[in-house]
Formats: sequence, structure tokens, C-alpha cells
Amino acid sequence: MKTIIKIYSLVIIAFITGSCSDSFLELTPISNATADNFKTTDDFELAINSAYASLYTIYHPEGAVSYCNEQMSDNAIMYNISGIQADKWQFKDYSLMTTNTMVYQFWQDYYKAIFSTNIVLSKIESASLSDAYKNEVRAQMRFLRALFYYNMVQTWGDIPLVTQPLSGDEAYAVLRSPQTEVYDFIKKDLLFAIDKLSLASDIPSAKIGRASKGAAQTLLGKVYLSMGDKTSAATVLKEVYNSGQYALLSTYASLWGPNVKNTKESIFEIQYLGGSASAPYSRYYQGFYPNNNFLGFYGTGMNQVTDDLYNEYEANDPRRDLSIALGYNNGSTFIAQKYPIKWTHTNAVLGNGNPLSNNNFMVLRYADVLLMLAEATGDATYLNQVRTRAGLPKFGEANYPAAYSTISLAIEHERRVELALEFHRWFDLKRNNRAIAVLQPKGKAITTDKLLLPIPQTVRSQNPAIIQNNGY
Repeated sequence: MKTIIKIYSLVIIAFITGSCSDSFLELTPISNATADNFKTTDDFELAINSAYASLYTIYHPEGAVSYCNEQMSDNAIMYNISGIQADKWQFKDYSLMTTNTMVYQFWQDYYKAIFSTNIVLSKIESASLSDAYKNEVRAQMRFLRALFYYNMVQTWGDIPLVTQPLSGDEAYAVLRSPQTEVYDFIKKDLLFAIDKLSLASDIPSAKIGRASKGAAQTLLGKVYLSMGDKTSAATVLKEVYNSGQYALLSTYASLWGPNVKNTKESIFEIQYLGGSASAPYSRYYQGFYPNNNFLGFYGTGMNQVTDDLYNEYEANDPRRDLSIALGYNNGSTFIAQKYPIKWTHTNAVLGNGNPLSNNNFMVLRYADVLLMLAEATGDATYLNQVRTRAGLPKFGEANYPAAYSTISLAIEHERRVELALEFHRWFDLKRNNRAIAVLQPKGKAITTDKLLLPIPQTVRSQNPAIIQNNGY
């Protein structure tokens, strides 16, 4: 059973403006009859589902992880897209301003998500429930909190580290913690989660989608790599490798499709249910379709594919045509505009002009583990398993592409094409100190100071003690 969040029948606990709404953290309270009186497992299950529902926002096709990893990389571009054009293009141009409305929205999205985990962690302490259940709840919330904080530290560097629900006055006292402290906190959360979470195969069907031990181990491996600790990364990732819980599917094509869910390759996946506007339907098909209405709905036009990414694929790599369309038809006229197709749901039911798609989104999958193991160990064996699945020459063979002559370049290439448009690229380049070397020659105005987003001006206006990142 794979670690996929089952929130088909989710009742989302809404966030409303409360006494701390003017604080820089925007840590608004949960509006729910049981928010101050958590007692039963039903109360906690509702709150847990709410915390998992934050993934819909963070990993939205126009969410924080998408903008950073695709628009700020060499993978994607925008043409026509709804919303404030200038604010969106600032990501692409590396011209972000402190007043960018989307940067502030992303900041709020993350802290609301973190609050949703902290409130559950706070309330579980006094609950009269079994120790086993309480530890399971703690582990689930600490995994999610670690995931959110990992994305935040990658995005902003030093950040306010909030570990419990805060009042407005308390929030003002929380300043930015150094990245080292944030990483230490993330590690503690994940080590606890690893100790208490179930194996993927032991997760009951009613809770498919909640994090497993393997998900926490995989994320910890990524954290160790980001900290430059390859030895620890190799240790924990080998535990995932040797667990017998995961495997590559036989073909790359079998990873994708509106009814492909919870496979052996999936380690942590966001679950959607298409077909109803009242369900958490997937938005990636519409979000990544070009900005027109030739199919009866308006595509958003997000993350349109660059020629540079398309040309990164080897000519006989089957992953290219399974990941990228060359364009679309307007009647009998073909419009050349490359766009992602991994999350296509051609016959999705339309509701209010939107395709109510069924595609899940994998945050962590086994191919990522193999490529991180290659990165941690320098052993091409793991890399070559991914290439063998694609039917391509192995690194070290005579017909392997000469352009990727070192193991580090080979891994960088393989991660780009294997995980294309799955929200990894910018974080990968930064982790290996390659962002400037790769992106500057391609016309990106990236500098050392632009490896982080600005702290939103609204945050600093509310609390001037919050220090701005260099270069803004």
C-alpha cells in the first residue's frame, strides 16, 4: 500500500481571520466546533485531513513549489497566463520585488499549512487516547511540518521557526532562525516520524495517502543531501532501497494516467478524485494546458516547456514524448507550443468550465531515491537502473552521451529528464551549487543573492525586526 493521502471525503477545516491576523506569520486559528475541544479520534482525523489538504495549495500547479522549481529554472516558461502578469514574470526574470504579491501569498500558504500541523500536535498532548494513536498522529504531523519547512528553507533560507500555535503578540517575538537550526529541527521531526510511522505495506486502505516510514526516510535523505551530508544521506536512502517496499515500474509510460494511483514506485503522493466539482479534483491538466479554450475549457498555460528542456532528452529517450507535447490543434491548424502531458486527463468531466481531472501528483517516488543514492554514493549502479528502465545506454558504456562525462553531470542530466516538470529542478541545481553555472549562460539574471526569494515587504512592515535577504 503506497503512501498516498486519501482525502476523497475530506471536510476541510477553514482558516479565518482572527486576533493574530495582523501578525507577520498570519497564523490564523482553525474555525471548527471542535478546534478548542479535541477529544475523540474523529476530531483528530478531521484535523489531520485538514493538515494534509494543505498539500493541495503548496503543490498546486501555480503554487510555491511549482513557481520556484520550474519557472525559476530552465525547464519552463509562460506565455499568456491569468493574474498579475508582472508579478508572475518576476520569477522567470529573476527580478522579484519585495512587494510581489505571490511571494507574500506563498509565505502565508506555508505558515497556514504549518499552523495546521502545530494545532494538532498541541491538542494531541492532552487527549485521552491511546499512546499508539497519539504517536501516529504526532508522526504524521511532524512529517508534514518537516516537508513544509524543507520547502521554505530552500525558498527563503533563514526563516521564522514556529513550533506551536502562537498568539499575535507571541508571533512578533519569533524572528528568523539560521538555516542550520531549521535543518536541525526538520531532522528531529523526520527522525521521530521514521521511528513511529508504519511501513507503506502496513497502512490500511482507509488511510492510503498518509505518510509512511519510507516517505520520512526519503525526505530525510533529501534533507541530508541539501546539508551536504552525503554519508548520512546514503545511509537512510539505502534503508529505503533495501526495505522491499518500492520498485521501479516496468515502463515509464505506466507511471502516468488519470487512473494510475498508488503504484509500487510511489513513495508519497497527493490524492485527487475527479468527476465532481465538490471533490478535490486534480488541476494539473488544466493548469499545464496552453492558455486557450479549444477543448471546452481555458487552460492556464502554466509551465510551458522550454526548447532547452526538450533538447536535453536523448533522441531515443521514450520519456520525452511521454512528458512533453509539441503543441495542440486549433481545428485543422497546429499550434507549436510545448507543454507538459504527464497529468493529462483527456476525457475529464467538465464542471463550471473546468476539467474535473483524476490525476494524482507524486511528491516523492522511487526513481528519485535511486538518483539521490547515486548522488550520495557516487555509484552509477543506481543511476543505471533508471536508465535501464528507459531503455538507454548505461553510464560508463561506450555509447553513453559524451556531454555527461562525469557521474555528477550524468546525475544532473538524469534527474532533469526523469523527473521533468515534477517540481525538482531549481532545488536540485541549488543543492549541488550549480544554479548559477547552469542558468546564467541561458540568460537568467541569477546571482548568489537571487538564490533565495525576498522576505515579503508586508512581513517586514508588520515586524521590522525581520531581516531582509541580501540583494532585495
